Amino acid sequence: DERPTEFDAESELKALQASLKQIQTENSGKDVPKVAFAVSLGGNGLRKTTSGSQTLIYKDVLTNIGQAYNSETGVFTAPVRGVYYIRFTANAPTDFPMSAVLYKNGASIQLIAHEQPSGEGSDTASNGATLLLEQGDTLSMQLWHNTQIWDNSNHHSTFSGFLLFPM
Repeated sequence: DERPTEFDAESELKALQASLKQIQTENSGKDVPKVAFAVSLGGNGLRKTTSGSQTLIYKDVLTNIGQAYNSETGVFTAPVRGVYYIRFTANAPTDFPMSAVLYKNGASIQLIAHEQPSGEGSDTASNGATLLLEQGDTLSMQLWHNTQIWDNSNHHSTFSGFLLFPM
């Protein structure tokens, strides 16, 4: 005897609510951290080194969600293991080499190096990378020996990044 079964809306609703509660419980504590920073050298002028490399400390903090960038040291510290997008720009005037080098845990991994031969105006260059960082990994920027970088209130020389997703 095959009779059509009646739809029990109340039972179905209770089953759906139980499933939703289970999913919410499984996902609790899995909040995706919010990490993003954007900083510039700030000030109004040239930074130049003639005796060794120099860590660039970006004092003008535009955004620092998650507080992972330290404006006293110039170091970004990854708060969680994940994939981050990092970008940096550098500007320099005249006929003198410019550089900006990205360091991960003290080792150089990517750079901008440029010399404008004309001696007129200024040039800006940029670079970026998608990096897998472990919790506690550090990123910083350095100015290479005998090079320069320039910035002003228009934020020509910047360092920025954000967490794409945790791993």
